[in-house]
Amino acid sequence: MPGTVLLLAASPVGKGCLVDAASVLPVLAAVSPAVLSGTDTANVVELADPLEPQAVLTRLRAAATAPGPLTVFMTGQLQLDRRQRLPHLALARTTPATVRYTAFPWHWITEELRLRPPGTTTLFVDLHADAETWDHLTAHPLTAGPSAALYGRIAPPPPRRTVAAPAYMRAVATILRSGWRPPLPQLHQQALTRVMGEDGRTDLVLTPGTPAVPPQPSTPTPTAPPPLPAQPPVAPADPHESISAAVQAGRHGEAAGLAGQQEQAALRTHGPASEQVLHWMEVRADLAMFAGDPVLSCRTWLTIATTRMNAGQAPDSPAVESAVDRAHHQWGRIDDAARARELGLLLAELRGWVPGRREGALDHVQQHLRQLQTQG
Repeated sequence: MPGTVLLLAASPVGKGCLVDAASVLPVLAAVSPAVLSGTDTANVVELADPLEPQAVLTRLRAAATAPGPLTVFMTGQLQLDRRQRLPHLALARTTPATVRYTAFPWHWITEELRLRPPGTTTLFVDLHADAETWDHLTAHPLTAGPSAALYGRIAPPPPRRTVAAPAYMRAVATILRSGWRPPLPQLHQQALTRVMGEDGRTDLVLTPGTPAVPPQPSTPTPTAPPPLPAQPPVAPADPHESISAAVQAGRHGEAAGLAGQQEQAALRTHGPASEQVLHWMEVRADLAMFAGDPVLSCRTWLTIATTRMNAGQAPDSPAVESAVDRAHHQWGRIDDAARARELGLLLAELRGWVPGRREGALDHVQQHLRQLQTQG
C-alpha cells in the first residue's frame, strides 16, 4: 500500500525566528519518496512556511486519513500561548502575543492521529524552543499520542541575534539520501550522534515511549538482553485497533458499533460526562466523518461541546474549542438544506459562546444560514 509523507517546515518571519526551518526542505525533497516513507511508493506533501493554522490542519487531516503508513518530517520552533500555556508550532505570522491565533496547536496533532492503526505513523521532529517554552517542556514532555512513534530533538534557544540550523533533520535527510532507510531507532540514533553537543548545548531527545531526556553517550550493546518481566498469558485487545481495522476495510457500520459498545461500557463504569464517555463520543464523531455522514458527525460534535461546557469546562478550553471547530467543519459539508439549517442554528448558538481561534467563525455561520433560508 502506498505511503504518505508530510514535510512541514515552519518558523516566524522576522526577529522572532529561532531556526531556519525551511532550509532543510531541499535536502529532504532530494530523498526518494520510497525511502522517506519506507514503502514501495509514496505521496509526498510539502508545506514550507505556512501562514495559517487551518491550512496546516487541512493537510495534516488529509494525510492522517490516507490509507497506508504515514511519516511526518517536521522542523520549526515551539512557543506557548499566554492564556493556556500550551505548546504551539509557530508559523510565519506568529509573534509571542499572537501564538493562540496564528500558531498551530501541538494537541491538534495528537487529535488528528489518534485513530490511525498502531504501528503505521511516525514523526521525526527537529524543534527549537524559546526560554519559556524550553522550561515548560522539561517538566511537561512532548508526545504525539499512543498511536504515533515520535523521534527527534528539541533544542534550547540559540544565542541572541542568531538563527539556528535544523542540524538533526539535516542529518536525517543526509542519511536517507544514501538510498537506504535504516530501522527507525537506528536512523534516529545516527542523526543524534552527528549533532550531539553542537554549540555546547544539551537537547531534549524524543524517543517513542520515553520522556524527553538529554542525549546520552552510546554504550556497547550487551550480548544478551536482560530477562523481560513476566507477562499475563492473555492481554485484552485494544478496541481502537479493531475499530481502525474495520475503518480501513470500509466496514464503517461495524466500527461505529464497536465504538458504541465501548461508550456504553464507559457510561456504566464512569458515568455521563466522564472523559471516558466523551472519548468514545469523539471516536464516534470521527467515524461518522470517515463514513461520509457529516450530519451525524456534526450533531455528535455539537453534543460533545455542550456536554463539556455543562460539566464546567471553559469555552476556550482546547477540548471545547476543538469540538466546536470540528462541528463547524462537518456542518460545511452537509448537502441537505433542511438538516444544515437545523444544525446551523445550534452551531450559531454555540459559536456565540465559543468563537474559537478562526477569525469570523460566527459571521461565517450566520452568513451561510442566511443563504440556506433561501433554499428549499
